[in-house]
Amino acid sequence: MTRYSGKGVFGAVAIGKISVFTRSDVKVKRVKADDASAELMRLKEAEKKAREQLGRIYEKALKEVGEANAQIFDIHIMMIEDEDYNEAITEMICGQGVNAEYAVAVTGDNFAEMFSSMDDSYMQARAADVKDISNRIIACLSDKGAVSVNIDDKVIICADDLAPSETVSLDKDKVLAFVTAYGSSNSHTAILARTMNIPAIIGVGAEFLSQIKNGDIAVADGYSGELIIDPDAETIAAAEKRQAEDAEKKQLLRKLKGKENITLDGKRVNIYANIESADSIGSVILNDAGGIGLFRSEFLYLESTDYPTEEKQFKVYKRVLESMGGKRVIIRTLDVGADKQVPYFKLEREENPALGLRAVRLCLDRPDIFRTQLRALYRASVYGSLGIMFPMITNLWELEECIELCGKVKAELDADGIAYSDNIELGIMIETPAAALISDKLAPLVDFFSIGTNDLTQYTLACDRQNPRTERFCDTHHEAVMKLIEMTVENAHKHGVWAGICGELAADTSLTEKFLRMGIDELSVSPPFVLKVRDAVRNIDLNK
Repeated sequence: MTRYSGKGVFGAVAIGKISVFTRSDVKVKRVKADDASAELMRLKEAEKKAREQLGRIYEKALKEVGEANAQIFDIHIMMIEDEDYNEAITEMICGQGVNAEYAVAVTGDNFAEMFSSMDDSYMQARAADVKDISNRIIACLSDKGAVSVNIDDKVIICADDLAPSETVSLDKDKVLAFVTAYGSSNSHTAILARTMNIPAIIGVGAEFLSQIKNGDIAVADGYSGELIIDPDAETIAAAEKRQAEDAEKKQLLRKLKGKENITLDGKRVNIYANIESADSIGSVILNDAGGIGLFRSEFLYLESTDYPTEEKQFKVYKRVLESMGGKRVIIRTLDVGADKQVPYFKLEREENPALGLRAVRLCLDRPDIFRTQLRALYRASVYGSLGIMFPMITNLWELEECIELCGKVKAELDADGIAYSDNIELGIMIETPAAALISDKLAPLVDFFSIGTNDLTQYTLACDRQNPRTERFCDTHHEAVMKLIEMTVENAHKHGVWAGICGELAADTSLTEKFLRMGIDELSVSPPFVLKVRDAVRNIDLNK
């Protein structure tokens, strides 16, 4: 039994035979071309053929992964028509007198290298897109197919990497999972895999390809990112158990997908999803969440080695909003400090970081960082239905300063002629007793409250929720916590503000009826719990 570790990009488990993915061997040689106009004509015909192929792939993707993700191939067509790309190819053909294949290969390599060297993971991932379209044009010039893969039965596809077009071209009914030596979680291929619900592992390393062969039995664990070759009986049994759990969830999905979140007596509640990155969008859609109730934007900072730029943040927020197709997306502003330390912030050591300079306190202490994030959020707002949520509010003046800074950002964007939505909702996390107790004063300034029960419990009970020794003292159902939640909801509704819960208690179905009786309007949970909570809601009768 041999184990290889990578990064899981779609959580599911596959057991089956390996099929090693191979491509047609199209060797590109530099050949002297005396007739540049003939080479340019060949290039034009090849690009036309490539566009036609991409058009067919787009239609297939439209059915399998939806319009937002199928747009990848519209972008590929645009890249084929890109002026700089074509100018570079033409200059090589005409200036150096070389064949079109060589000019396309060199230009593709140069552009891919340029993207790879950029200090932005999204742009780095675009290098694979450039290589994909260049290889497609070369294949069309050579009159050879771009892909050669034999799938006679359901298999685990193993490859060095997979281009987006290769991923979509595969017969997904015969693909149990795919595992790649390289790749990025930001790549279109990874995004497509999540949307197609195919278990996927990336970044396993080149070594594994030389040590596996067609027909090897393997377990691909998209949760842990582990590929296990020749698994023993115990490992297979554990994988089968995980598959059975997944099958149960799928059965619930078939039963409840598209159903309303409505009690037996007619009360409606929104059930949204909590996510940590744009990579989780596929899981949100798969589990039929009504929107995103908590996007933890701090992971943009935690995963970076320096402050993420406005442009980098804008692209991520835009992608999330577009992917949700107009459904509400609530993005929490930066919440670092306490248990989430970011080295480049160079925060001073604190005796009690949970009570220190964290979340909105840090943002107000370093307004330039806060302003950058708010600009990115407002710019992205035109691409969907955005809610901006401020964490760890304890004072009225803190909220007033946040709103004031939002006004300044809007004025800046107006002056720059940059569009933003007029329908952005502003809200706050209620996660301290102080915020709950003054919620009647906070409510008139916002559109919504979202109750963070994890911190609210910790601060109410003076009990560290991450300390295993205090676990038995940290009663998440404590009467004091319930009273603060109820008070918050009452004060919200007095002022026409909706109230939700985005902490772990939102997924505790033993409390669902209690929360609905309090008047909770929204429950936001991890994507896998959406249908479980929907099932609970649909079996409650508040008239009893």
